[in-house]
Amino acid sequence: MLEADKRGDAGSLIASLGGKWRFKLDRKGVGETQGWHRAATSAEDWTEVTVPHTWQVSLESASYQGLAWYRRAFEASADWAEKAVRLEFEAVYHSATVWLNDQLVGQHLRSGYTAFTLDISSALRPGSINTLVVKMDNSFDEQMLPRGKSFDWTVDGGITRPVQLLITPRVFVERVAVDAQPDLQTHQASIVSQVVLRNSTGDSVEVKIGLRIVEDDTDRTVLRSGAAATAALQPRSSETVPLPAVAIANPRLWHFDHPQLYRLVVELEHGGKPLHTETVTFGIRRFEAREGGFYLNGERVRLMGVERMAGSHPDYGMAEPASWLIHDHNDLKELNCIFTRVHWQQDKRVLDYCDRHGILIQEEVPAWGPDTFQGMTSEPAPEIMENGLTQLREMIDRDRNHPSVFAWGLCNEVNGQNPPAQKFVRRMAAEAGKLDSHRLLTYASNSLQQTPERDVAGELDFISWNEYYESWYGGDPAAVRHNLQEIHRAFPSQPIVISEYGYCECAPDRLGGDARRIEILRAHTNIFREFDFVAGAIFFDYNDYRTHVGDKGSDVLKQRVHGVVDLYGARKPSFEALREESSPLEEFEVLVQGRWITVSLQTRDTLPAYTLEGYTLRCIVYGFGDLPVEQLFIPLPKLAPGEGVIQEVAFEEKAPKRICVDMLRPTGFSAQTAIWRP
Repeated sequence: MLEADKRGDAGSLIASLGGKWRFKLDRKGVGETQGWHRAATSAEDWTEVTVPHTWQVSLESASYQGLAWYRRAFEASADWAEKAVRLEFEAVYHSATVWLNDQLVGQHLRSGYTAFTLDISSALRPGSINTLVVKMDNSFDEQMLPRGKSFDWTVDGGITRPVQLLITPRVFVERVAVDAQPDLQTHQASIVSQVVLRNSTGDSVEVKIGLRIVEDDTDRTVLRSGAAATAALQPRSSETVPLPAVAIANPRLWHFDHPQLYRLVVELEHGGKPLHTETVTFGIRRFEAREGGFYLNGERVRLMGVERMAGSHPDYGMAEPASWLIHDHNDLKELNCIFTRVHWQQDKRVLDYCDRHGILIQEEVPAWGPDTFQGMTSEPAPEIMENGLTQLREMIDRDRNHPSVFAWGLCNEVNGQNPPAQKFVRRMAAEAGKLDSHRLLTYASNSLQQTPERDVAGELDFISWNEYYESWYGGDPAAVRHNLQEIHRAFPSQPIVISEYGYCECAPDRLGGDARRIEILRAHTNIFREFDFVAGAIFFDYNDYRTHVGDKGSDVLKQRVHGVVDLYGARKPSFEALREESSPLEEFEVLVQGRWITVSLQTRDTLPAYTLEGYTLRCIVYGFGDLPVEQLFIPLPKLAPGEGVIQEVAFEEKAPKRICVDMLRPTGFSAQTAIWRP
């Protein structure tokens, strides 16, 4: 039987297809003509690999782009004969063709970072061994996004994220969408949801739909509606059913320092009997761009963070295990990252982390680079436009319930003053508005240095500007200040986010190493702090990253040196500098007199600036042998931007060697550290 079978919601089973597969490169493109997709074809000369997997992290295939094949056998339970069985890939880069038992069951083409699901019920052999085969292609492709070679990250091919079987009743909930908006005056939240139901039987079926809303951390049911709606489903069809809006009084709002979550449980009944249950997690929060700033749950906030480039560890590539995702994102939290963006659609485990630990994230369609619209004069090419829309729809369908996702990014560095790029952005924005009217929309521009008023960036909810003076743009800090003023003059009512800034050691004239990175970080951040209309800044980036255009290293280690950690996660001096600059504290001092610790702190009233609530001071006293011998906690009062406080606490150790004081967020991560030594 399958490894790691686990129960899903009522009436369903999730069976992992991760683990051992057989794998073979198809360098000559002969696999299909030679019948590699057929179960009877021998796979003795295929290599055994562990899925999730990418061949780009093996030295012998690190530079190979083209066709490759994966294959595995699994035993299907006999009782699946009465079930709907779907095959879910969370990502295959970038094009996949799938066979089960010699039968073609589907394709997912030119979309390497979005999930897809195939109904394999008709090809499945319950009670026996089944053979699953996947052909894929990671060649540069001019008809997809990212287009051709016009992007700057690794091209890792393979089944790069988890894959599983979804076994449900033949009438089931396929997808649930939740919009949860708080009314900050009445202290109520409106929950509007819709469900996509599928009937895979040959008969018409009537179902009753109920719902429950549960606090995620307490399991307390806060709302129950046993008969929210009914639906009459035609044979072999799907239907989207809007559910009546419901209200929750005194909701617990999601915030990066207080990431409160709820679960919405949808329950299907047929003939008075339970049929299928589907559960999704969501949060209640309001994130707005208005009056030239960002507002989270009614509070004006100025936010900082850092971007992470996935797939950069040479041992994992894009097939990152959960342990490495947690490692990197714990680092981001230690860097005081509460606000980030990404260049492509992310592993859902990343978004789950951001939901539960408090990071606002902008997820993006991977339309990257000036060559995206090369050769197009007035209109985007139809195949590029359709690919962008398809990837946008797939991204929103899967990720819209995550409260951490505050904005959809439509593209990056495509020259927003170019007519085909402008029309692409407008069409994408119109579609995103139809699919999800509550999320902000933006695109990351690198074309605001001249005539910013002509850039399509001004037509979206906020301005995102990739700022690279003193590196890609040349110039000096004064140019940063002047350019920001010009952008604000062009778009006076819109907040500006510095969607990238930093220092890439990517050219012979980029001297100074990590020390230069620290200089640019501090100098440019201080300029951003001068202007209230700068609502956010995202340093680029957390890690040196693997990329097909890398100028350092080769094969598995081909990279760009841009980060505060290296490919393996080793921290550079700039790590601490970024942590300090991103801290909400302007001042943090510790004095010790006798057996009393006095902590003085002052919050920033500029970038980053937000109210601190529920924070705690943790003092660890080190004594004999420099060992930790005493731990003390001091709750802090609520502090608005610019406010300060002095706190005192007594300790018992007679001969302290040092005292380490951390300012702890409510999520448990340290916002800043101070160390006293006698």
